[in-house]
Amino acid sequence: MKRKLDENNAPVLTADTETTSAGATSSTFANLGLDSRLLQATASQDWHTPTLVQSRAIPLAIDGCDVLAKAKTGSGKTAAYTLPILQAILKRKQTSSDSYTAALILVPTNELVTQVAKVLESLTSFCSREIKISKLSDKLSDAAQRAVLSDSPDVVVATPARAWHNVKNSTLSLEKLTHLVLDEADLVLSYGYDEDLQNVASSLPKGLQTTLMSATLTPEVDTLKGLFCRNPTILDLEEPDEDGGGVSQYVVKCGEDEKFLLIYCMVKLELVKGKAIIFVSDVDRCYRLKLFFEQFGIRSCLLNSELPVNCRIHAVEEFNRGVYNIIIASDENEVVGDEKDQPKPDSGEVANDGETLETNGQDTTLAPRTKKRKSSRRDKNYGVSRGIDFKNVAVVINFDLPLSSRSYLHRIGRTARAGQTGMALSFVVPKEKFRKHMPTSIETAENDEKVLTKIIKQQAKKGHEVKPYSFDMKAVEAFRYRMNDALRAVTKVAVREARLRELKQELLKSESLKRHFEENPLEVRHLRHDVELRTTRSQPHLKHVPDYLLPKDGKKAITPNEVGFVPFKKVLDGKGKRSKIFKSKGRRTGGRRSDPLRSFKARSKTK
Repeated sequence: MKRKLDENNAPVLTADTETTSAGATSSTFANLGLDSRLLQATASQDWHTPTLVQSRAIPLAIDGCDVLAKAKTGSGKTAAYTLPILQAILKRKQTSSDSYTAALILVPTNELVTQVAKVLESLTSFCSREIKISKLSDKLSDAAQRAVLSDSPDVVVATPARAWHNVKNSTLSLEKLTHLVLDEADLVLSYGYDEDLQNVASSLPKGLQTTLMSATLTPEVDTLKGLFCRNPTILDLEEPDEDGGGVSQYVVKCGEDEKFLLIYCMVKLELVKGKAIIFVSDVDRCYRLKLFFEQFGIRSCLLNSELPVNCRIHAVEEFNRGVYNIIIASDENEVVGDEKDQPKPDSGEVANDGETLETNGQDTTLAPRTKKRKSSRRDKNYGVSRGIDFKNVAVVINFDLPLSSRSYLHRIGRTARAGQTGMALSFVVPKEKFRKHMPTSIETAENDEKVLTKIIKQQAKKGHEVKPYSFDMKAVEAFRYRMNDALRAVTKVAVREARLRELKQELLKSESLKRHFEENPLEVRHLRHDVELRTTRSQPHLKHVPDYLLPKDGKKAITPNEVGFVPFKKVLDGKGKRSKIFKSKGRRTGGRRSDPLRSFKARSKTK
């Protein structure tokens, strides 16, 4: 396939490169002209049919074109840019044995560095001797990174800051680089990588092939296009939702304390279905909600920027394997975008985290903060609402509404991936109910209605509707005193102590993950991140729901929108299967077979 040029020597969009929303042009990966070893790897991953972005971007990249592709989350963008890179390296090594870094992949967060590296490792499983993959993490010392790069890996995955740090120290050589990828291009600049990207761009050789992948086309993407690309082919792809596919979006208008009441009823009474991600505004809210859940015997694990990156990555892996059903994620590094009249961050909650939106480079239009506290624990390269591949997420709950409609779009993109169905539920605090319950109030809730208006307009343009999710508050009212009892136990002191205790535990686990489990990979499956933090005031009676609290018509009387069931009490072993530890003893579960000493019928078979 060849590009056509106009009178200005600019690429002309042909039938193969046209920006369109039509279906994929290639029915199989074999039609894309990939190496047989890569086809074996895709088959082992059960990838039978390429997605729209893969069928359009891979032929262009193999042909040597610069590509700027916009596709929704979960559409297979990682494979769309990694397969052409691996194809080019394998083709070169058929005629040359030179060893040098040929591809550099830049991503905004440490979690994405590990995720992309794992995808590359899976795709090179049948050619691992020919292609070397290395990832640069902030947690590695300079000496360790120097050792990683000393063998001249073919592909390097890193954040822009890590990449430039090694280029500046002459550890990473870009002289013979042939491929550059910027994944989540619309997010890279928002993490404050402006200077790093400019420095990397000045060190790149000429004639480099560049690929930009993004979920949205924003001014930031235009900036990066002008910095790295030369007349790229733009693919603005919109995959049509399959029958029954997409996200069902709901909103609940309630008071600040009623958020805790409703989410308690939804989870404890099994009104939600499948695995759930609950987004909160900051780290303190993360621990407050987890401690609140523990009062009712609800297990959950946390994701926030204070936890070590090894533990965060492991928690996501365990969630994807079905070990955990609920993740409470703080979204303090959320994408704010360029919307006007953005709400200011919470002067109390966010200040306690020691970092503001301005220090993260999220939105320079926000007013500068006067109170700042230093924090060395926070990871500036943390992000959960974008890029991380959460699998089989059924429900996304915006416990705290995001600061912008753009951030909302990225949050709900964690569900309904790859043609599946999903649900997004958002709690919105009306203006008249703001600050009516101070213990549970946050500053950003004052602008919930403004942000909701923008969200509704945004979704209407896409043809989606944000529907009200109706609760019968009279039926829920019987549970209010239990909610108040639980909240009284979750004090500021309890949150602070739990925060410190959890951080110490996860730091120890992180060291174990980094050292011990490298030598014993199977034992890592037994490490749990959803252990109880235990408040000083424990109330065991709250773990059970008495029948007299339920309305006459049962759970259906609380809300007509029946969502389903979350199996919180499922016991799993390390491989994600139901544990057999309860079947080894006792007469009801085959005790006679498992323990013949308890049976008089255990006799020798010999005659």
